[in-house]
Amino acid sequence: MVSTGLTKESPIIIVGAGVFGLSSALHLAKAGYKNITVFDKQPYADNAYSTTDGADAASADFNKVMRMSYGEEIEYQRLAFDGIKTWDAWNKEIQSSRPEDLPRGLKPSDLIWNNCGFLRMSIDGELSPIERATLANLTREGLRQTQFIIGDPEDEKRARSHFRSGEWEKKSDPFGRRRQGKKLVGVFDSTAGFVEASKACTWVMHLCRRSGVRFILSEKEGQVASFIKNKSGKTTGVRTASCTEYQAELVVLAAGGWTPSLFPAVSSLLETTAGSVVYFQLPPKDQAPDLWDKFSPDNFPVFAYGGWSKGHGIGGFPRTEDGIVKIGYRGTKYTNYEDVRDPTTGKTHRISVPKTRYWPQSYDPAITKQAVDAIKEVVKEAMPELTAIGITGCRNCWYIDSLDNGFLVDRVPNDDGMLICSGGSGHGFKFLPILGREVVKIIEDPTAKNTYGKLWQWRTKDASAKNGLEQGETGPRNWKRQIMATKEDWQFRESSKL
Repeated sequence: MVSTGLTKESPIIIVGAGVFGLSSALHLAKAGYKNITVFDKQPYADNAYSTTDGADAASADFNKVMRMSYGEEIEYQRLAFDGIKTWDAWNKEIQSSRPEDLPRGLKPSDLIWNNCGFLRMSIDGELSPIERATLANLTREGLRQTQFIIGDPEDEKRARSHFRSGEWEKKSDPFGRRRQGKKLVGVFDSTAGFVEASKACTWVMHLCRRSGVRFILSEKEGQVASFIKNKSGKTTGVRTASCTEYQAELVVLAAGGWTPSLFPAVSSLLETTAGSVVYFQLPPKDQAPDLWDKFSPDNFPVFAYGGWSKGHGIGGFPRTEDGIVKIGYRGTKYTNYEDVRDPTTGKTHRISVPKTRYWPQSYDPAITKQAVDAIKEVVKEAMPELTAIGITGCRNCWYIDSLDNGFLVDRVPNDDGMLICSGGSGHGFKFLPILGREVVKIIEDPTAKNTYGKLWQWRTKDASAKNGLEQGETGPRNWKRQIMATKEDWQFRESSKL
């Protein structure tokens, strides 16, 4: 018996099969809990989290950034490093598996974690205060040797002995700035890279099932419509879209961008926002071998062009195995306010909700002209090889942002039956192997909070919280006020301005 009254046999329901829900389920099972059920409205077992086959949560994606650089936030830095050992172990286990023993969507040759490196490039010629704080904290942890300041004589010398012949030149200057006589300032992080998100989710669902976790994944039976409460207001279960009721001693709400619409009481702490993504489909490999080589993870790093969410707000990845180069824009995190009826109280709230390719109804996705223009400007300057191809696809990736970009993992005040596990704020995926470890600690001992329990506890909105949530529906990020890009805008026929 743990201090919360839960036993290892207590029924636990997790709402959401994305990174927060999967990690929580896996670690609860590892901790010996035997009655765990994960609900989700999306049939992930059938579509293997593929965005082209109907998956539309933020956790379903080609790739996500794997970074240890967190400025002053050393707790996230440490947690990211803790997860690396498991990412490495998962790669080895997949590669040593027989094809028939792997779930749909995975094959033994897959690397779900690719240590291709991360170029954090400055566009103003200076290392930012966040960058300097990152280097200070990595030094403090004895990890300074993993970071290479471009242009620093000692680091450049060390890099040439660390990397394979020619690799440093390609990875540290993928945009050819030195060749063009342009200034190149930044840091190359040799510990970082990307994870293949959809494949990683598929793998962890497989591990969960192997550990006895039950999944209910369907539009009706898997979609949680409301929560069951007892007379004292404690959550005691869920009711699905099929009107079936399931009882639980604990409900973990880990629904990503759908969290506030399912539980509007959290909307003062969490807000659903969209990041904009475009794709460049390279020509077939035999027609463009130079492009495939240039953008290969062996030669091209993950990059932040002037800061992932600052400056241009542009970041990108090496090509996928299918030849897709993905570039994202987070300079503006868009909101989509709609009337939302609280499924428990019946009251109506104005809350930002996702508007994905498949939900609430299917539509041809479009992103804002602001995002397209910003991406095109960087591509013209840094990756002109892609201009002849033009943008070939786009996606709005609906995240869930918190007041301060920190996660929210805590019981709802005055309701011991529900724990919110959300607030990924666009940087949660890398913690897939390790997040659930801390969630279990918070579940088992909610009063004696450890470092992460304190960091992720329920908090109130105050004047110092400036992550856009203070703007609300009247702010400039409102989706309905934006000009949407057309497919004509995707082409590089005229100058676009930031």
